[in-house]
Amino acid sequence: TMKLFKGTKEGVEDGMQMRDFVYVKDAAAIVCHFLMTALNGKPTVSGIYNVGTGIARSFKNLATTVMTSMGREPDITYIDMPEDLQGKYQYFTEANMRKLRAAGYTDNFYSLEDGVKDYVQNYLMQEDRYC
Repeated sequence: TMKLFKGTKEGVEDGMQMRDFVYVKDAAAIVCHFLMTALNGKPTVSGIYNVGTGIARSFKNLATTVMTSMGREPDITYIDMPEDLQGKYQYFTEANMRKLRAAGYTDNFYSLEDGVKDYVQNYLMQEDRYC
């Protein structure tokens, strides 16, 4: 069973808090892009880059995708949000990709489904998860 927060904000259903989930392989590819740009003598690009897919998805989508990738039926329990988070919790985050694209990064990102499936099947469900 996966536990997700209940929706405490008006108009937000249980588990429907949204995030722009990015797969670690995509984050690594971006780092490599900037490294190769510098090594190839192209103009240096610096600064803080907002990285994601540019598409917000719900925690419910993530939990369902993880369970499905493991060959299990989705089993989600919704729990109360801790009091110290109420009123402070961000219900929606989504990366603005313009700066990254302007810096020459053109690769596509893993979808939530493809990234989770890759991680679950090639790492999490392996006998030795750490090799």
